[in-house]
Amino acid sequence: MIKKEIAHIRKQFKLDHDLLNNYDILNVYIMKDSSEIYHWERQPFALVDREKQELHMGNFKKLLSGELGQKLFELKFHDTVEEGEPTMVLLHQALITGDPEEWQDLMLHLVAKMIKDRKYEKDTVVTFIRGQYFRPTKSRNDEAEETGKDEMFAHPFILCSVNSTEQQRKTLMFDYVEREFKYNVFVDPIIKLSTPEQGFFYPSVTDGYSDINRVLYCSGKANEPNLHFVEQVLNAEPTVTALEERTIFEDIVKEVAGETLDASTIASVYEEINRVVESHETEEPPTLDFKDVERLLTASGVEDVTSEKVEQAFQTVVDDRNYEIKASSVVPKFTSKSIRIDTKIATITVSPQDLKHVKQVNFQGRKCLLIEVDEDVAIEGFTLATENL
Repeated sequence: MIKKEIAHIRKQFKLDHDLLNNYDILNVYIMKDSSEIYHWERQPFALVDREKQELHMGNFKKLLSGELGQKLFELKFHDTVEEGEPTMVLLHQALITGDPEEWQDLMLHLVAKMIKDRKYEKDTVVTFIRGQYFRPTKSRNDEAEETGKDEMFAHPFILCSVNSTEQQRKTLMFDYVEREFKYNVFVDPIIKLSTPEQGFFYPSVTDGYSDINRVLYCSGKANEPNLHFVEQVLNAEPTVTALEERTIFEDIVKEVAGETLDASTIASVYEEINRVVESHETEEPPTLDFKDVERLLTASGVEDVTSEKVEQAFQTVVDDRNYEIKASSVVPKFTSKSIRIDTKIATITVSPQDLKHVKQVNFQGRKCLLIEVDEDVAIEGFTLATENL
């Protein structure tokens, strides 16, 4: 699944969109103390109040927002599970059934997996929706008589969102009729639809086609997927986050080049990775194997780099010589991603392409950070005086 496909799906989640049909919605309320289902209700989405529809659509769009590898993860289902029915079987059966009650029972079965051996810190609402979105099978031609909508491909889907609740605050209110101030305590919890904690979209999409063997898992926090949900509820293979892949890359480089690199070399490494990303022609995200890492380290000026060294570094760090690192995880957005330089005195951020203007130098027996600038530096409205070292 690529970023473009996720963006297309997310775009459909608004009311009255002609490329989206929502059939049924199921809301399940889970009590935090007992981790039991307190209440559930299913109804056709078309019969839901329009104001509620808008809230749900906003929640679904929020759930599908974020970067791949950070908040969104395409996962492959395990072939077998130790006990119970695999989630892939449940979801596929729910996807193809035309019976709303059967779909409802299958989703409640999935909720039972969510609450098994699991305590929730807050009351939680799990929302399922089943529907169908459409995608043109050919590019539109505005000059032609046909709009391109005449050839559409239907994608049935199931979306799940997990949202926590919070108690309303105590408030002081003014009663216009009685002309008095009143103390109000609301006992009904608020469902936090603006901040979904996690969820999933099934099935995933590969090259424009539904992939029933994969699911798009959505995490509420960047680089913090819920591994219990991934493995025990979805029965999917655990994922590697972008942050973890960045750490893997850094450890591999340290194995090959050592712990110490000058700023210009580090900047060159990022430039080479950015060149890989920009020159990649297919829609699939580019990856870096040990041969690619060997090439970019050599091009960046790192000495004594060999295929054997890099291959062994892959084996040491990830226990897999053939592991491939997503280039976007190492440097997601070369032109805007900032690199942090942490010191006891200050934290400085620079863009990767400007890192070559930063040096660590020895001055009068002390380590100093030297930053080359083209103009006078202003501090609190004052121009910093230039000193000659």
